[in-house]
Amino acid sequence: MCAFPGVENPGDSIMAAKPKLYYFDGRGRMEPIRWLLAAAGVEFEEEFLETSKDLEKLRNDGSLMFQQVPMVEIDGMKLVQCRAILNYIAAKYNLYGKDTKERALIDMYIEGVADLNEMYLFWSISPPNEQAAKMTQMKDKIANCYLPAFEKVLKSHGQDYVVGNRLSRADIHLVELLYTVDELDPSLLANFPLLKALKTRISNLPTVKKFLQPGSPRKPPLDEKNLAKVKEIFQLK
Repeated sequence: MCAFPGVENPGDSIMAAKPKLYYFDGRGRMEPIRWLLAAAGVEFEEEFLETSKDLEKLRNDGSLMFQQVPMVEIDGMKLVQCRAILNYIAAKYNLYGKDTKERALIDMYIEGVADLNEMYLFWSISPPNEQAAKMTQMKDKIANCYLPAFEKVLKSHGQDYVVGNRLSRADIHLVELLYTVDELDPSLLANFPLLKALKTRISNLPTVKKFLQPGSPRKPPLDEKNLAKVKEIFQLK
């Protein structure tokens, strides 16, 4: 029996070795991977990079095909490149639509989410004197482009999920984004009732609800301490 729509049997993952995630102890580009695994009911382990030497070690032992993280060890593979990792997880746990048409819609929606996530990521590591202007630009994009587009998707088909009326990675990535939007400015969601309802609906799924609890692998927003560590690990100025 399905534990929730879209995942046929998340308990199957218990039989195999847990996926192992390699990244720093923060959100960055690994957080959508954590969200997707957690939503699928998959327990995972993490090995955190603490210094640039940890990253260099992974590079030297041949673990990183393109010399960069995130990297996920899963099913005997060392996967890099975020889209490849997320695509594999979504397909493996039946979170990627029922046919090519649904998959195309899912891809389109999550690419929009990814664009905004990249904007947020670059804002968080930008110089302090540039952050106010970038925040204003980002809020404008959120309020006048991204949220209206996703609200329109939900309104157009009147269903509980973004694609195919079943849970998919599009719902997970979108709800992760909505939590980030809430952290930036809760008022941004005020005029989007369908998105607010989706956020509540997905948050109440047992696996997601567990991931949102204190002490879970979910990471907090980047702070000054973690930012300094990120810059050290990745040799950023």
